[in-house]
Amino acid sequence: MKQWSLRELIFFALCCDLGLFSKKLIGPAANLLTDALHIPGGIGTGFSLVFLVIAAAVCPRPGCGLVMGAVQSALALSFGMVGSMGALSPVGYVVPGIVIDLVLNLTRKSGLSLAERAALANALASVSAALVANWIVFRLWGPPLWLYLAVALTAGALYGMLGGAAAKRLIPILGKAPGGEGEAV
Repeated sequence: MKQWSLRELIFFALCCDLGLFSKKLIGPAANLLTDALHIPGGIGTGFSLVFLVIAAAVCPRPGCGLVMGAVQSALALSFGMVGSMGALSPVGYVVPGIVIDLVLNLTRKSGLSLAERAALANALASVSAALVANWIVFRLWGPPLWLYLAVALTAGALYGMLGGAAAKRLIPILGKAPGGEGEAV
């Protein structure tokens, strides 16, 4: 297995930081909608996860999402951005990272466009984050849980489409991905 280049590591760090802090920026606006629906969230998380999807799509190596989820969880813990999950918040970052890796790797040769693959990866990562948050903190069931998951899925898919478009533009700028896979992702 080849090592990651310095350019890739810097890009990963930038995406992890953008993912963490974008959630704080979009949070107040997202809370207006989720408070009206009486659900705990799902919109801000999808936005923060799209940066992990972008990085994993631009630099398609196995484990990229997992590593970035772990780094993001370490940053969140060190900055005190743990939210309602407390010390268990790393689970809420690592599980979506694993989902991003699985979806992007399993769909690589599926014939789907990068935007479709990114939308699917971000939507499923958002749902996995919502399920983890529900399991650890919220304990929703029935219609509120289904509404929470539907909002997470929809927001994740929309942000993923935008992330796919961004990744498509970043691939030529950041150079060819390892193994020549970057432009075909």
